[in-house]
Amino acid sequence: MRHREQWPCQVEAPNQDSSGFIFGPEFVHFRIWRIFKCRALSLYPLIMKDHQGPSLSTYSMPLAGFGNTFESEAIPGALPRGQNSPQVAPLGLYAEQLSGTAFTAPRHSNLRSWLYRIRPSVVHSPFELHDSLNRGDFRTAPFGDRPPSPQQMRWSPLPIPSHGEKKDFLSGITTLAGNGSVSSGHGCAAHVYVTNAPMEERFFVNADGELLIVPQAGPIQIRTEMGILEAEPCEIAVIPRGVKFQVNPTQNTSRGYICENYGAPFKLPELGPIGANGLAHARDFVSPNAWFETGPSSEFSHELIHKFQGKFWSSQLSHSPLDVVAWHGNYAPYKYDLRKFNTIGTVSYDHPDPSIFTVLTSPSDTVGTANVDFVIFPPRWMVAEHTFRPPYYHRNIMSEFMGLITGIYDAKEEGFLPGGASLHNCMSAHGPDATTFEKASASALSPQKIDQTMAFMFESRYPFETTQAAHEPSLLQGDYWKCWQGLKKNFV
Repeated sequence: MRHREQWPCQVEAPNQDSSGFIFGPEFVHFRIWRIFKCRALSLYPLIMKDHQGPSLSTYSMPLAGFGNTFESEAIPGALPRGQNSPQVAPLGLYAEQLSGTAFTAPRHSNLRSWLYRIRPSVVHSPFELHDSLNRGDFRTAPFGDRPPSPQQMRWSPLPIPSHGEKKDFLSGITTLAGNGSVSSGHGCAAHVYVTNAPMEERFFVNADGELLIVPQAGPIQIRTEMGILEAEPCEIAVIPRGVKFQVNPTQNTSRGYICENYGAPFKLPELGPIGANGLAHARDFVSPNAWFETGPSSEFSHELIHKFQGKFWSSQLSHSPLDVVAWHGNYAPYKYDLRKFNTIGTVSYDHPDPSIFTVLTSPSDTVGTANVDFVIFPPRWMVAEHTFRPPYYHRNIMSEFMGLITGIYDAKEEGFLPGGASLHNCMSAHGPDATTFEKASASALSPQKIDQTMAFMFESRYPFETTQAAHEPSLLQGDYWKCWQGLKKNFV
């Protein structure tokens, strides 16, 4: 057990008993890191209280590096030494392997972790279809609602739930677009979410793909089998396929975006002539230390929602599924702070292509043509001479779903709102609106800092189709096409 005097500061916290432990009726997270703005080091304890008295599990400095092979134990001695599956695992735990790739995948891309847990994952009631989620707006491609369209589309942000309306993370997800096929293991879906309630005793596991979560307004806490991560706007978190977790807002409400990747797991892009350094540095990705929760069992007191081949299934457990006391391997959740991205740009003229802003890529079977890329447009200096500096007019073999986390996107100063989104499908023309074109064509080309902004793109080789929910008048901006109609003939 870890007492408060071991932490680097003393700050008053609610519900504190005489021993210095923090407690509460459910879970209380004490975010020392936020007080000191230590975004990369989540140094705070989580403490549980049950009928038998407080039960403590702590988590502290995250594990740094992308794709590293880690080992972590919440209790010293919980990891077996020298082998993965001893006849009797330490502390009476069960050994369980979680495979993210086939056993025979090449060593450099083979993903797996060994989990040492209080109960194996096989302990649950029979699965039953979950009626309300299967009727909801969280969809899986292919949808079949309407044919993919070449029309440029733009959406307003999801509204914040009205007073008294409660939405947890799962019930707050709305799918706007998607492509490919879960059953064939390619493509992705683009979702938006809004949540103002914790998941409590409900947990989620996605067998259909990994989830890249992009908070836009309000931070979230992600409690996973392998530990706990927190992500705030301008950070991302990735939950691998098959990892059990729950997402809870840490303030009143959180809103954001999700890329559900049905294809190959995200990895760092190759750097080519850039060299050994640049873009997203591997050392800036962090995975959680082992953390677990336990308490008195009660029959069917926890619900596990399992997404499988586009359908939601429910089973009941008598215990929390977040009961991994130790783990080792290279298949684990991770987070990344987009503000640490090492932006590359021109120092002479013209634009490099936006692929220069790729953070993560899910490759396809065609080299250089991604199943889906995650690309950002961060703060940066613009110094190009004799150049139209906003993004150029473009028709692309790739399909582009964009979102805006904060600020103003330099190609669309009006209408493209934080929390909103746009879609420009394969070969659909797009580019700066008329106002931006006129302004940029006449502006002085002195060095300019594009600041206080963060936009992103899910870019895929497969055209997106849209859902019925994406065409609701409250979300779809039906007049988006008009932003280009003021582009006049300048030819002489």
